[in-house]
Amino acid sequence: MPVPYTVIVIPGVTATYLRDLYPLPPETIWAVMHKDFERSQMHPDNTRYEAAQPAMTRPDQLYEIAYKELIEELRYNLCESVDKPVPVYPFGYDWRHPLDITEEALADFIDEVIDRTKLLRHYAKDGYGEAPKVNLVGHSMGGLVVAGYVERFGTGKINKIATLATPYKGSFEAMVKMATGTANIGGTVPSSREREAARLTPSLYHLLPSFKTGSRLHQTPACRNQPSRRSWGNPRSSRRSWPISIVTQSIGRAQNPAGPNRERICSRSCWARPRVTASGSIIWTFPTRVSIPTVGSALSAPGPRRGRAWR
Repeated sequence: MPVPYTVIVIPGVTATYLRDLYPLPPETIWAVMHKDFERSQMHPDNTRYEAAQPAMTRPDQLYEIAYKELIEELRYNLCESVDKPVPVYPFGYDWRHPLDITEEALADFIDEVIDRTKLLRHYAKDGYGEAPKVNLVGHSMGGLVVAGYVERFGTGKINKIATLATPYKGSFEAMVKMATGTANIGGTVPSSREREAARLTPSLYHLLPSFKTGSRLHQTPACRNQPSRRSWGNPRSSRRSWPISIVTQSIGRAQNPAGPNRERICSRSCWARPRVTASGSIIWTFPTRVSIPTVGSALSAPGPRRGRAWR
């Protein structure tokens, strides 16, 4: 019996610890029970880096409360004997970044995992190096990362793919989080800090739902109280509310010209951008329609999404 292929588990949004390597010793700024919004919020001028500088933030381990049992069960049930382990690797990534950055990181990680698996004696004996592949398990936004990887890099190094609770058509929680800060992404207590951090988190814009006729966001008079340009890099000074009313129309399955058997699965170029008015106020412009590419037959079309699963 051939040995099973190595497995890589890709977690959902917010489910990877973030660690700042700039201080000595390094400090964890995002964990299950600790979320430092001031240090993890991205800079509006360059959302690849934090607003609070100097810093050197890197992804760390996965949330053990959500993924430890899954990974341990896979490691136990896939191996025939203790002396022939089947590697199951957790893929920790910076979930704040655009998905194309994460997809490239996953491609490098797959190459590393394959090279490491070749060094295992029972895999080398079984001829794994002749056609090395891995299995991918993506949870929530991790499934979108997998889909984007397949679209860009193909399935030459992939044996099988499984996705769990992946919002292929988007999630209203991402929209609600950016508009009000009251969704279930991140902390348990709704706050203006979470709303402001969410609007500067590029990955969340990949989770915006797709509509048949789009969505409209109308500003209210209270938007005149938005913080000035000078407060962009200082999260402590931007505590004012940014009320936005959301109007959706004809919500339904998006029309997909690529064919009925393909699903819209990941968003590109759907970022909100801050616009500064003559008076110095900031207006956040959200996309009125999300443009989402398709993936081929490597992924089957998902059914209706049930329940909420964000980590």
